[in-house]
Amino acid sequence: MHSSVHYLPLTPGFFSILVFAAVALVVLIQLRILRYAYMRLGIGPGVALLLLFGSLIGSYFNIPITVLPGAPVRSGQIVDFFGMRYVVPYLASPSTILAVNVGGAVIPALMSAYLMLRYQLWLRAMIATVVIAAIVHASATPVQGMGIAVPVFVPVVATAILALLLSREYAAPLAYIGGSMGTLLGADLLNLDKIGSLGAPIASIGGAGTFDGIFLTGILAVLIAGVAAPPRPRPA
Repeated sequence: MHSSVHYLPLTPGFFSILVFAAVALVVLIQLRILRYAYMRLGIGPGVALLLLFGSLIGSYFNIPITVLPGAPVRSGQIVDFFGMRYVVPYLASPSTILAVNVGGAVIPALMSAYLMLRYQLWLRAMIATVVIAAIVHASATPVQGMGIAVPVFVPVVATAILALLLSREYAAPLAYIGGSMGTLLGADLLNLDKIGSLGAPIASIGGAGTFDGIFLTGILAVLIAGVAAPPRPRPA
């Protein structure tokens, strides 16, 4: 098994849109328009830039963790023998490399752990994650040859509403934790039993199909912080 698998989990067009959104955020940060939002999330502008671009660049890197056996497929192999062609049936057993995407799983998990530890949001973060996971799981669709796909704006809209309902003061960290971890849990982890039968050569947790939702949720966590009432969250 290779130590890492590199591929872009998005179409070039959509990836360009995400890069443009990240660049726009850089400009806004430099203009200090969103500085207060990052303060409410609990990170400075420099770390925010590292988080955004780290997620984009990290989406190209996948860490293989295991190989999932696929269902046997009956096929035919053409054999030439003295000018005669014969079709010899055989059973192929395709396998799927299960990997973890750095930008869509590793970085969001580390950031979520940091926010939970910093603000002690254990119960509310658990509620947000479970609710978003249930919503995402209900809307997730197995796609033959690719893996699990989730509508882009389902976790974004659900996270925005739920985070504000749970806590206006901690809306930003709750949006990030619930949106990213809920999407990972509901789309990928709860569908691991289906991945092997989809015929995808590589299935990446937090990669193709779910990365866009996770990345947009990270941006949403910054934007949603601007509507939170208190000026700055303090550890509970």
